[in-house]
Amino acid sequence: MSKEEKRILGISWNVFLLGLVSFLNDMSSEMIAPIVPTYLTDVLGIGKVISGSIMGLIESLSSLFKVLFGYVSDVFRKRKVFVTLGYLLSTISKGALAFTHSWWDFLTLRVLDRIGKGVRTAPRDALIAESSEKGKSGKSFGFHRMMDTLGAVAGPLVAIGLLALLKNYPIKVAYRYIFLLSAIPGTLGILVVVFLVRDKGEEVKKKIKGISALKSRNLRLFLVIVALAALGRYSYAFTLWKAKELGYSVVQGLGFYAIFNAIYAFSAYPIGYYSDKVSKKGIITIGFGIAALASLLFAYSKTLPMLLMAFVFYGIYIAIEDTIPRAYMADLAKEFEKGTIIGAYHTVFGIFVFPASIIVGYLWQEYSLKIGFLYAAVINLITMFLMALLVKD
Repeated sequence: MSKEEKRILGISWNVFLLGLVSFLNDMSSEMIAPIVPTYLTDVLGIGKVISGSIMGLIESLSSLFKVLFGYVSDVFRKRKVFVTLGYLLSTISKGALAFTHSWWDFLTLRVLDRIGKGVRTAPRDALIAESSEKGKSGKSFGFHRMMDTLGAVAGPLVAIGLLALLKNYPIKVAYRYIFLLSAIPGTLGILVVVFLVRDKGEEVKKKIKGISALKSRNLRLFLVIVALAALGRYSYAFTLWKAKELGYSVVQGLGFYAIFNAIYAFSAYPIGYYSDKVSKKGIITIGFGIAALASLLFAYSKTLPMLLMAFVFYGIYIAIEDTIPRAYMADLAKEFEKGTIIGAYHTVFGIFVFPASIIVGYLWQEYSLKIGFLYAAVINLITMFLMALLVKD
């Protein structure tokens, strides 16, 4: 049996390998992600609005490149080269954070990391779609997000262990060691891409037939709703700042973050699998409702059970909205434009997610974190109703 035909855990070998790569890369990313908010405010001494703006900018910038490189990978019918380059840029930039001493060099390296994500994401998602059986895109994307997020579970746990081992070092020194060590799993992921993942782009028909899905009113309407929803998608950093506001330590915050990622990881695959059998539109709609509920819980959390429930619902929401829209767009896209269409989704989302963190950061500084979370809840309730009423299956 060839690698093209091989199946493992009910999915193609290529999808399995790309899931493994995402596990390793996200382990690398999430080793540093939970300590970044504290590193910004306590080590680099950056204020709330600027911190929120940096986190939003970091999360937004990668998406600006996704439609470009999705389109380029469609034109050249090459996915793997962009996936490899993207992971390489991110791995180098994360390790180099160990040498930052100001918000400017920190931002520069994080921007490089996000550029790497922008280069790889749409080509990788197109490769996942091309490596999936017809009608099972949700299952493939669900598995990929599960593996990605299991890495996000492992990363904070590794960070907790490293902080314990480095407890006799000044905190800023310990953080720098963690940044440097984060490059190890990222490098392993690059090796898997280079030597094991097989490109599928050349199998795409050279002759373009039919009308682009971008001309569809339904798809354009969906992208408008995605833009609005992104305005209510605050950075994960605000959930950790909420835990800190309630008196929990950095290590305890890492524990909350690991719980969130565990919920995300173990929800993504069954949600993706189930979406192939029912309505992807319906699941996306429910996801916005869950987002509103999570934001309300964060807004009013004062006890440990309530805060834990907020992280649980936040994990389910992210599992839905990071998985199903990709599969939904892949299903709508014509064979010749999967990279472009998926890239368009990521780009629209990325442009509008940046202001979200600035807005919540401003509301936090001028009023309170509670007001910021309430703002996000209202945005998600609006998008839930718009999705239910306007978008077709």
